[in-house]
Amino acid sequence: MSEHALTDRTQSPGRPVHGAAFSPLYQQIKGLILQGLDRGEWKPGEAIPSELDLAARFQVSQGTVRKAIDELAADNLLIRRQGKGTFVATHSEPRVRYRFLRLTPDDGRPAAPGNHMLDCRRLRASADVAAALDMRPGDAVVNLRRVLTFDDTPTIFDDIWLPGNIFKGLTHESLLRSRGPVYAFFESEFGVSIVRAEEKLRAVLADQALSGHLHVALGSPLLQVERVSYTYGDRPMELRRGHYVTERYHYRNSLN
Repeated sequence: MSEHALTDRTQSPGRPVHGAAFSPLYQQIKGLILQGLDRGEWKPGEAIPSELDLAARFQVSQGTVRKAIDELAADNLLIRRQGKGTFVATHSEPRVRYRFLRLTPDDGRPAAPGNHMLDCRRLRASADVAAALDMRPGDAVVNLRRVLTFDDTPTIFDDIWLPGNIFKGLTHESLLRSRGPVYAFFESEFGVSIVRAEEKLRAVLADQALSGHLHVALGSPLLQVERVSYTYGDRPMELRRGHYVTERYHYRNSLN
């Protein structure tokens, strides 16, 4: 395959690319690597082929491959390790395991996290859950509820919905046995890699249930963070509504 031949057949499985036939060559190579990741050709934590091997495979220059990998690394989909190669990012990796959690202590001191899984139920998707997950109302979903603590203080209450057909076999017991971030568990047990998310934030007041879970007074101010998380190909895999106690924390983000 020549470099020019790529322009006729390649489209990135990430965000939809309009006019893909006119996209730069390195973007097309990025799309081909993403297709390999989506197919599971390289698993989370595994090394991908070298730049030279990929250049030979796609019949392009090593520089073109390097530019594609640079972008994938900037997107936290790949991780470069000096002298070892380039690896598929995993939520088990310390440097990226909490990259979707943006709550930061006001004093800047790290707080010890804790995860208390309350329940795991199979339900029928409501209209709003189905719309977020690109499903039909009434389709099977798995609903998880948990409380995250920092220094043993309840800080986040999460209500999470997952597609039931993909997360078959997920149980409360298996979640209790798991160690580490829930996204790492999704990778290892269900082959689902969460690669990006979109969030909406608003201020709300604690109702009776939230005040009990988070040990705050009824009507206390909370930050509600609604997140839709996606795997490769922009396929939604999770709807999460989190309620955050922000008395000693703030939500931190970087805008480019």
